[in-house]
Amino acid sequence: MDLRPDPDHEAIAEAVDAVCARFDDAYWSDLDQRHEFPWDFYRAMAEGGWVGICIPEAYGGGGQGIAEGAIVLNRVAASGACMNGSTALHLTMFGLNPVVRFGSERLKEAFLPRAAMGDLHVAFGVTEPDAGTDTSRIATRAIDDGNGGFVVSGRKIWTSKALESEVCLLLARTDGSPGTFDGLTLLLVDLDPAHCDIAPIPKVGRNAVASCEVAYDDLPVEGWRVVGERGQGFRHILHGLNPERILLAAMACGIGEAALRRAVAYAGEREVFGRPIGANQAIAHPLAQAHMQLTAAKAVMRDAAWRYDHDLPCGEQANTAKYLAAEASWFAADQAVQTHGGLGYATEYHVERYWREARLQRLAPVSQEMTCNFIAQNVLGLPRSY
Repeated sequence: MDLRPDPDHEAIAEAVDAVCARFDDAYWSDLDQRHEFPWDFYRAMAEGGWVGICIPEAYGGGGQGIAEGAIVLNRVAASGACMNGSTALHLTMFGLNPVVRFGSERLKEAFLPRAAMGDLHVAFGVTEPDAGTDTSRIATRAIDDGNGGFVVSGRKIWTSKALESEVCLLLARTDGSPGTFDGLTLLLVDLDPAHCDIAPIPKVGRNAVASCEVAYDDLPVEGWRVVGERGQGFRHILHGLNPERILLAAMACGIGEAALRRAVAYAGEREVFGRPIGANQAIAHPLAQAHMQLTAAKAVMRDAAWRYDHDLPCGEQANTAKYLAAEASWFAADQAVQTHGGLGYATEYHVERYWREARLQRLAPVSQEMTCNFIAQNVLGLPRSY
């Protein structure tokens, strides 16, 4: 891994920063309060080719790696857009990874060019009310229709962007019974309103991008919409989990950077007892600690991205990056609120929004505890605890 500055990476960061500068904190705060998707921002990013940066050039994308995608999402989050901006884009970057790797040529040609242009919004449907972390318990069924296709029925929760999306990468059971990973099949389905009931889930933050419960009622799916092999869907989505962890680490670091930037500025200008509050070690030291934690998390994230893009094992690095970034982001955002004192709780200073979105990083898409389980079992070789 070459640690020297990369001119191409610097150019990506500068270009994304230029787009993001047109959408300030007031823009994001307003959309968050109104629960409105950032259409203007999304279109601006799509026009620049950033939405499809990780899609192969053969299908109209940028042909770049996860390292480059991570730079894009980090700069978006760091601009103050945080999760409202970055999650408007990231599902296209990593969600279609199983289609790129395992999809038929017909599937790729039908959907990847539109996704690269930003014309196609994609949702990701895995989690269910009774099958959260234990994916083997998925009960949503895709029953053979007798004509080579399927009919899907079941419920999914926490499906982000379902309101805006035309299609959903859906994990459903075609064979076997809940309790086993075999028999799960990955399908790229239409979110047909005649067969899909979509309801936003009220939540603490990231309200410009809805997370939804989706009920599937006899949704017809043609056979060519299977991604990869029937019954191997869980194994196929695993190929998308490491890049997901890496991109989320980049986003989490961005939130922390935004929070730290505002905290440092406030600590330098706010005077109490005749001097800036940043002169007090009780203020300065936690901010210095936040900076160091973010720097360390970002270094592991870059290592994980480099390994993934060079086809090297990266499960340890990707999960470590996501864990460290989530902790660093939360610490930085919490310290930003603390630095602002009572004003940190006020919407106009924006750090409360960063704080709400940083908290999510420690929960989704995998909890910190489950990440520790992964490292304990797969890296340290300790016995499985569950």
